[in-house]
Amino acid sequence: MEERRHTSSHYEKELREIKDGLIYLGAMTERAIQGAMTSLLERNSDLADKVMKGDGEIDLLDTELEERCIRILALRQPTAIDLRFITTAIKITGHLERIGDMAVNIAEKAIILNREPQLKPYIDLPRMADLVGEMIKLSLDAMIKNDLEMAEKVQQKEHVVDELNEQIFRELLTFMMEDAKTIHRAIVIMQISKNLERIADHAKGIADMVTYMVTGECVRHQTCSADDKEPA
Repeated sequence: MEERRHTSSHYEKELREIKDGLIYLGAMTERAIQGAMTSLLERNSDLADKVMKGDGEIDLLDTELEERCIRILALRQPTAIDLRFITTAIKITGHLERIGDMAVNIAEKAIILNREPQLKPYIDLPRMADLVGEMIKLSLDAMIKNDLEMAEKVQQKEHVVDELNEQIFRELLTFMMEDAKTIHRAIVIMQISKNLERIADHAKGIADMVTYMVTGECVRHQTCSADDKEPA
């Protein structure tokens, strides 16, 4: 049976504004990641400070979008297809807010590394950052277009990010074993890599929610259930 939508133009405008807000929030998180990584690559801690100061704007928009979604749920009695979109939007805002937090973590680590001699050329970290940026954009495009193929591409890119993270870990482990003086810097670089991997996890979480929105089926239990906690 075909699912029907509300026909109110004001209601449709409210849904459109939520979609636009999610796209804007996604762009903000992408810029935060880029700023944090540029701070590291160019050894410019002022850029890292800007990322940390800008996180409050991400948090505010996250809260605003969630409140809009809850208001629609309370007042509009959305049909099934719109209900899935709104519940998906609430989860997506959570994922994007956490991505913003990860960008702040990277910025903080960049400041630490910028104070010390560079341990090694940064090759795989920028690749990871580019990939997670692509994943965020692709997952949100999938939401706007109800495109399951796009969502699947996000899931495929996550595997590449995981492989790069493991590669960085192995390489830095060798540095630490050969020279104890590198241990602190190597651990901080590992933490940056881990934060990028977590960003990829959240981007995949968005793609999983798109699959739920389109099909009504959860890809994995933790994506569609209560809020997950960020690992320590």
